[in-house]
Amino acid sequence: MSERAHHWTTTAGTGPPPDRPDPGVSRSRRSGWIWFAGSITVMAGLFTAVEGLVALFDQTYYLIGPSGLLVFDLGAWGWIHLIVGALAVLAGSALFTGAPWARIITVVLAGFNALGQLVFLSAYPIWGVVVIALDVLVIWAVLVHGDEASHEIW
Repeated sequence: MSERAHHWTTTAGTGPPPDRPDPGVSRSRRSGWIWFAGSITVMAGLFTAVEGLVALFDQTYYLIGPSGLLVFDLGAWGWIHLIVGALAVLAGSALFTGAPWARIITVVLAGFNALGQLVFLSAYPIWGVVVIALDVLVIWAVLVHGDEASHEIW
């Protein structure tokens, strides 16, 4: 008998007790991408919400050219950023649970956030490019490594 083998008996008679993970199951290093995506989504959501609040309460903070912003005025984009940011914080937090619906919502919100930042690029160009890059990285991490989250022990 192997030195590493464990024998547990539960009410069903097989497997480890519910409070102890199976010793044969290990956490994949790639699942760290899901934790990264959740963390970045929460932080980007917070920053996007703050960006929306600044657009709502300090209209002189952003430098807007004479052509203005695409489609909406600064106040409308402020509300859009605030709502998308708050939803991104919730989705990023839910991503830590490993729920499949959280992965779908996170990808959709990261895509919306990237598009919103692209449209808002004329008001805050450097920050917009940084957030777009982070959103693309989050989308990649969730799409490529998302299925590993459902197989992990959280």
